Amino acid sequence: MDSGILLALAFFTAALLYSSVGHGGASAYLAVMALAAFSPEMMRACALWMNVSVSLLATILFFLAGHFRWSLFWPFAVTALPLAWLGGRVALQTDGFYLLVGAALVVAALRFFLPLPVKDPRHLSLTTSLCVGGAMGLLSGLVGVGGGIFLTPLLLLAGWARTKEAAAVSAPFILVNSLAGLAGMASAGHHPALPSAFPLWLGTALLGGIIGASWGSRVARPVWLRNALGVVLLVAAVKFGVQTFA
Repeated sequence: MDSGILLALAFFTAALLYSSVGHGGASAYLAVMALAAFSPEMMRACALWMNVSVSLLATILFFLAGHFRWSLFWPFAVTALPLAWLGGRVALQTDGFYLLVGAALVVAALRFFLPLPVKDPRHLSLTTSLCVGGAMGLLSGLVGVGGGIFLTPLLLLAGWARTKEAAAVSAPFILVNSLAGLAGMASAGHHPALPSAFPLWLGTALLGGIIGASWGSRVARPVWLRNALGVVLLVAAVKFGVQTFA
């Protein structure tokens, strides 16, 4: 089978699984492209564009399902947006890029191994939200993800949101961070020409996103799927670690 089609199938699967929890799938796209030996800048650009499309769908569907909380979203987003743009302007050395992506994948894996819904969300101070949002935005721009892999587990582990509320807030957070990261890349001249097969990859990711977000916003997600995805991400994280220290 053609490698472009295999990649499209991988992106479809990643988008389907990730969008079911309100994510765009960038960390999984990065893992797939790392296995296919893409350059760091190409990985960032492709992952962010697919992230924008899938997270937009997830944002709409989780909002329509009534799970979105503006008061929880905006303090994280207002500081994340400019710092994601700044992070997107930075051209990382290859080893530094692999190390950051590997760490991001470990965080993503833990998110799926440790789903921790809460019944009564705790109060979150504005100062904490602003500081955490800024840090997540910068890291997201540097790595080429939207930040959902950092925000969702934090919201759940800290008890600041219920499971579907966390997903509904993470989706637009990912959307604005991904757009800011792309803008930063473009303004610094780091955005590469996308591969000719990219429209196919984007289309399959969108299809997966529609299915996954529709399912995740209204139906409980099977635990075994989250665990399986966690294993895949941990394997990819190990691959990044080997490349970093080889």
